[in-house]
Amino acid sequence: MRRYGKNTDEDDIRQRPNRKGNRPRTNIRPKHEEAVDGMVVTVDRGRLTCLVEDRLVMAMKARELGRKAAVVGDHVAIVGDLSGEKDTLARIVRIEPRSSVLRRTADDDDPYERVVVANADQLAIVTALADPEPRPRLIDRCLVAAYDAGLEPLLVLTKSDLAPPDELLELYGALGVPYVVTSREELESGAAVDRVRKQLDGKITAFVGHSGVGKTTLVNALVSQERRRSTGHVNAVTGRGRHTTTSARAIPLPGSEGWVIDTPGVRSFGLHHVDPSRVIHAFPDLEPGTEGCPRACSHDEPDCALDQWVADGHADPQRLYSLRRLLATRERTEGD
Repeated sequence: MRRYGKNTDEDDIRQRPNRKGNRPRTNIRPKHEEAVDGMVVTVDRGRLTCLVEDRLVMAMKARELGRKAAVVGDHVAIVGDLSGEKDTLARIVRIEPRSSVLRRTADDDDPYERVVVANADQLAIVTALADPEPRPRLIDRCLVAAYDAGLEPLLVLTKSDLAPPDELLELYGALGVPYVVTSREELESGAAVDRVRKQLDGKITAFVGHSGVGKTTLVNALVSQERRRSTGHVNAVTGRGRHTTTSARAIPLPGSEGWVIDTPGVRSFGLHHVDPSRVIHAFPDLEPGTEGCPRACSHDEPDCALDQWVADGHADPQRLYSLRRLLATRERTEGD
């Protein structure tokens, strides 16, 4: 049965109304030319606190960004209410290209990458010399992640009043990693703070370390009173600390152009995302020697050209040992 006559026109055709009343989808996205620049300083359950000029603005991610997530340290473009007043909410419409990305996985078998921070210049690896005992394998993993991300590593050894740093410093001496040794008394007096601050000036530094090493205590000593966080203690039975930092937070370093990014304590630092071939770039004295290596060389096999490179005096044997130790760290658990 014909619904319309022979001579129908477009006015005779019934059209089903759009019940949702939304506009048709399009691949054309708004340019948001009026958006202003901001920096993400905290992320909490979908809400992002951003520094816009001299005020903190609460924002959420625009739907048009899809699954792309902003993290602490990201430079973003924001529109909406930028007053920073209570109960206001702006919108992040663009995440700018990142200069660096520090990633980790839950373990070496987990393919899901977790972005720790973006746009950092330096990674401060905080380790206690005692209470809890140092974990060299975790330090190695953090170093590999730093080299892979293109960050400068900094070794911060705390609680030197409980144990000497000599053995640990000897282990990492060949890597040439800058370090700072602190004690509880020096933190209270401010002497250690000045030494650490010299390493942070003008840089964006992410602090990592497992719980109980004094990371948050050190950050508290570096920043102003109103930005401080609570500190925890080490469990006398397990030897592990209690998490006092639950989310990453960027804090400006008073009297400096630098920033400190305090991150939650980690119990593991998976390296599933790291391509071992990139680690060699952190060893400029060894990298030229790889030209004679066989294809897909692991740099720890009989035909590796680095052995002859070192034997010919082009690099210190301890540097090669350190490289191989770092490359092998993915094959060992962090408690080894």
